[in-house]
Amino acid sequence: MVVATAATASLFPVSSPKSNSGAKTSGKHGIELGRVDACGFNTKSVSFGGMQVKVHSQTPTEVNGNRINFVKGLQTDNNFTTHAPRTFINQLPDWSLLLAAITTIFLAAEKQWMLREWKIKRPDMLVDLDPFGLGKFVQDGLLFHQNFSIRSYEIGADRTASIETLMNHLQETALNHAKSVGLMGDGFASTPEMFKRSLFWAVTKMRVIIDRYPTWGDVVEVSTWVALNGKNSIRRDWLIRDCKTGEILTRASSNWVIMNKDTRRLSKIPDEVRGEIEHYFVDAPPVVDDDCRKFQRLDETTADYVRKGLTARWSDLDVNQHVNNVKYISWILESAPQVMEKYELASITLEYRRECRKDGVLKSLTSVMGGGNNGGLVDSNHVDCQHVLLFEGGSDGVPGGEIVKGRTEWRPKYGNRVKNIDHFST
Repeated sequence: MVVATAATASLFPVSSPKSNSGAKTSGKHGIELGRVDACGFNTKSVSFGGMQVKVHSQTPTEVNGNRINFVKGLQTDNNFTTHAPRTFINQLPDWSLLLAAITTIFLAAEKQWMLREWKIKRPDMLVDLDPFGLGKFVQDGLLFHQNFSIRSYEIGADRTASIETLMNHLQETALNHAKSVGLMGDGFASTPEMFKRSLFWAVTKMRVIIDRYPTWGDVVEVSTWVALNGKNSIRRDWLIRDCKTGEILTRASSNWVIMNKDTRRLSKIPDEVRGEIEHYFVDAPPVVDDDCRKFQRLDETTADYVRKGLTARWSDLDVNQHVNNVKYISWILESAPQVMEKYELASITLEYRRECRKDGVLKSLTSVMGGGNNGGLVDSNHVDCQHVLLFEGGSDGVPGGEIVKGRTEWRPKYGNRVKNIDHFST
């Protein structure tokens, strides 16, 4: 800085005004006290290294014989300080701001270039992405699509997406579909007319068939639509596709009814609510066939696996103050760890009987119906299980009351399937 100042001073010399002959000098800093000019200002000449700066201060005036100071605090003692002299260098603009702006533009351009190169090398990762997760409508707004990227925390020990992950994607797409068409009266699970009457949607039956599980980093497209299912029920279907290949990974169908939030009882569909939703019905058959097999009676004496002490926590509830539908699946599978270690879930059918609220204590029972040997598992290409969630106790459940009944079908995991293929080939 000193070198730059010296160089600038050599190029732009600054002349020093001549000092007044009658000026008085005070202090060791070379401060010269000048005379009072015609405007009533006291002119002071300050000298620093050959440069002189004039400082003006108004002299006290007299009103009715009294001196009045208009400017105070300006003293000429030895502690008087002044600003650095103005030179050509320190009068230039602040170049750091311009440098920061140029750096930001350069980094943004570099990022865009790297993204362009990445798109060329990995086009499979950018197939019709939904960057903001808002979804889109097709076929005159009757079908709703939404894309999801499988995150690392959504996969299990098998390096594939868990069934809970897929169910959460189905539920999220259904809610976003209703929200996008303006059928969210309170922001969750009810239309405006339903919200006025303290009504909300509740699922009664659901069937999901998984042909293949996506893995970490895969991008899937979830499609959903609704259809009328009888007089007081609607049906919602889903398809999950691989965005890269278009392969159908999962098919699901569900039945929904209306429940009163205050009485916790089922309700008919009011005409006003029917008028809100009938414009969005699709005339199409369900994507999966209904499983009409009856559930056999299952208790602790007939079950092969029992898991007790499952408690509904606050984090398990949704905004309607009952346990989220996806949580029931986790509890059902809790009682069948031996099955999950050797097989992967191929399909699941659920029938919801009653709701479970906070502090409810449950027990999960599982019975192996096919592919087992007296309750034990044998090497088989297919295993069927039946499940039931019962109230064990708690604040809102009668002991023994059924919450959810379920049926699952299992197939060997990939490693076991390869082993079976090698066995048959030899």
